[in-house]
Amino acid sequence: MTPPAAKLLEDSPPSDDELIQGIRAGDEAAFNLLYDRYFDRVYRFVYSRLRHREDAEETVQEAFLAVVTSIDSYRGESSFASWMFGVARHATLNRFKKKRHPTVPLWDSEEPESNENSPASGQNRPSPLEIYEYRERLDQINQATQCDLSPIQREMFEQHHVRHRSIETIARSLNKTEDAVKSNLYRARRILSSR
Repeated sequence: MTPPAAKLLEDSPPSDDELIQGIRAGDEAAFNLLYDRYFDRVYRFVYSRLRHREDAEETVQEAFLAVVTSIDSYRGESSFASWMFGVARHATLNRFKKKRHPTVPLWDSEEPESNENSPASGQNRPSPLEIYEYRERLDQINQATQCDLSPIQREMFEQHHVRHRSIETIARSLNKTEDAVKSNLYRARRILSSR
């Protein structure tokens, strides 16, 4: 009987499902093939969020480790690539949560405590985790805007929420009634908020 690793190498190329079955059976060759298949894409995905090579490399390793340890939770309801990127997103989020950079106060310790809300206190700056979450949400909104909104809804949404134009101005520029603009904006917001 042909060993599982040899069988995987004979068939070219094995599907993700075949590799997953091999990983579940403890086949290291299956994992290596899956790793080679997804490494570059996962690395680019993680690096685009972390913007730091060493952190990205460690996070990718954590993501692949999570894939191996939780492979049984993959039920095939979505593509493996989608599941893999979900694992990578989760690993990236965990990197933000556990990475706490030491800070040095800019104010002398003799300074009065009244400057708690000064810019140097960092309270007005978003944390790296918040920046990551903002980017993720913005990506989701951009994708939904392109895929889920009609061209007219997209145009109205951009004019009103990005360019800050009034309903009246939008209605005039698009030769629509104000009620039509309001209705389209309402539908666009509902679509985007459901994402």
